[in-house]
Amino acid sequence: MTDRHLIVGAGPVGRHVAALLAARGSDITVVTRTGRDTGIAGVAHATLDASDADALARAADGADVLYNCANPGDYTQWERAWPPLAAAFLAAAEHSGAVYAITGNLYPYGPVDGPMSEGLPDAATDHKGVLRARMWADARQAFEDGRLRGAVEVRASDYMGPGVGGNGHVSRVVPAALRGRRATMMGRTDLAHTFTDVGDVARTLVAAAEDPGSHGRTWHVPSNAPRSQAQALTDVLAAVGHPPVRVGSLRGPALAAVAPFSPLVRELRELIYQWERPYVLDDSAARARWGIEPTPWDEVCRRTARP
Repeated sequence: MTDRHLIVGAGPVGRHVAALLAARGSDITVVTRTGRDTGIAGVAHATLDASDADALARAADGADVLYNCANPGDYTQWERAWPPLAAAFLAAAEHSGAVYAITGNLYPYGPVDGPMSEGLPDAATDHKGVLRARMWADARQAFEDGRLRGAVEVRASDYMGPGVGGNGHVSRVVPAALRGRRATMMGRTDLAHTFTDVGDVARTLVAAAEDPGSHGRTWHVPSNAPRSQAQALTDVLAAVGHPPVRVGSLRGPALAAVAPFSPLVRELRELIYQWERPYVLDDSAARARWGIEPTPWDEVCRRTARP
């Protein structure tokens, strides 16, 4: 082991992975299309189109772990952006011999009854869930066939914490709520929902990547006890001394009326099941294997309010 790591993506998860590894003195390179600087001391940066399989393979040469922390910027274009990216990651991991560590999500499960555990089948029928399920299935198969030294996917629920911004259902309404404005959130706002701190995603991803016995399967990120969207927002505001705001919901006929005019809302409408029933993560397996506990909720809230 040379303790060399290639991280693709400088979003909130990629930055947290880089910071975690830099703190222990690892050799880290973060690559993005723009060469974006994370501002983390000791981290190298490079400009790279990660969908270029040859270029990514050259960049990954000699790396112990290849971290997929990519997040295609246009949520409505996943079907165009992800397949070449996913293929390039697989080719680069196979060529370089690096462990392939994937930042995943819960979309592959589709609608479920009860808490989500890693033993559930990837049974989604919506196009985003099917896409994400295929990405992991291809990586797992390559690992099982012996083409990859290691492959693991870490799945989290909706992100909170610094840098999440518009990619988080709570964080996207925080700036206006801090100014006392009414918040509108997707679906029902009174149901139990798991929220995951991006720092905990990074900790779990690194732990899984460096544990050969954990490879070939998915793991859920240790997260705080579920609470409703409305309560989560109220807690974020309270953490920095602000009063609660009125919270409205976008669902049913109102959601249908907005969808024709917003490509993003049309995409989210297909996933509205996540906000129309309890959406709870079972993270017991990761807690037991690595002893990881989630960041205390009060700290998560402060980090979300003041990124």
